[in-house]
Amino acid sequence: MLIKKYGNRRLYDTAASRYITLEELAAIVKAGEEVQVADAKTGEDLTTPTLAQIIVEGRGVARLLPLPLLVQLIRMGDGALAEFFGQYLTWALEAYLQAKQGAQAMNPFSPFFNSAFGSGGLSRMFGMGQAGQRPPPPPPPAPAAPPSELQALRRELEALKKGLKKRVRR
Repeated sequence: MLIKKYGNRRLYDTAASRYITLEELAAIVKAGEEVQVADAKTGEDLTTPTLAQIIVEGRGVARLLPLPLLVQLIRMGDGALAEFFGQYLTWALEAYLQAKQGAQAMNPFSPFFNSAFGSGGLSRMFGMGQAGQRPPPPPPPAPAAPPSELQALRRELEALKKGLKKRVRR
């Protein structure tokens, strides 16, 4: 989908033949549509700066960044800035997504994620669904442990329980 950007910062959706806002463009991208933003006069590709503008302005990211970080980013040379955004942020996002996926995998085993007192609060805190949305289905159960392993685990669990009871009574 081609979006033309005019000098007055207006965005024109060529498919729908109408002007759109940054919020509407964000919704189009969220819906999975591939977009290209081009300068209406020169045809220069403005997709990257326009999407960055949506993130910084439309989602309030600027408020989330500490002032010293913003000052340091401005003071960095272009090469260092490009390296920071190209490598570090990519790595940080991948690490975040892996951690989120790991937390989601633990969801069915955690007493905190959908407990009555939490109402899914931890799930929302870790970005695993909004209020009123159903959580993703749990992963298929792991294959059962052999009976001997299971018995050993049960004995160990019972021993731990007894140890806790003794400590509580003291």
